[in-house]
Amino acid sequence: MPPYSNTTLYSASVPVFIHYLGQIALLLEQMDSFANEQQLAESALLDARLADNMFSLGQQLSTAINFSLRACCPLAREDIVSFNAETLSVDSLRLQVQHSIQYLQQLKTEQFIGAEELRITTTAGFAKLELTGLRYLQLYMLPNFFFHYSMCYAILRQLGCPLSKQDFDGFHLYPSDFSF
Repeated sequence: MPPYSNTTLYSASVPVFIHYLGQIALLLEQMDSFANEQQLAESALLDARLADNMFSLGQQLSTAINFSLRACCPLAREDIVSFNAETLSVDSLRLQVQHSIQYLQQLKTEQFIGAEELRITTTAGFAKLELTGLRYLQLYMLPNFFFHYSMCYAILRQLGCPLSKQDFDGFHLYPSDFSF
């Protein structure tokens, strides 16, 4: 018998992604407010990047959101869905988050029974991977989600958006004038 219960991959994926998609929704609100205060055009905001050869803020956000679905759908034995819009905007990203959360909320614990041993084939850039469900979630999907989510936070901080760790994880609490 595997050392994991039948609900481990559900518990380690769906609630985690729903929580952090909620944080992305809050980040979008703060980002929009910051852009309005700074009179920063939405296109300039979404096109911002840490380095020329990296994804833009808009693409980082969309990619992070998609990783939540790329993670959970195969583990739940569902085809991977995506709620990308044809045109990237703050509003389209809000809808992408909203639809992704709604989709994840309808997944059932039972769909994940035995998922830790599933063989999942995916691509990582140009590499083709085949991983067990457990390794797929722990070693590939969660790190990639948090990589792209962290890049969003970093780009916004670089632009001067007043974010803190509590904005990232939703747990920390700091006074508004606190800094390290």
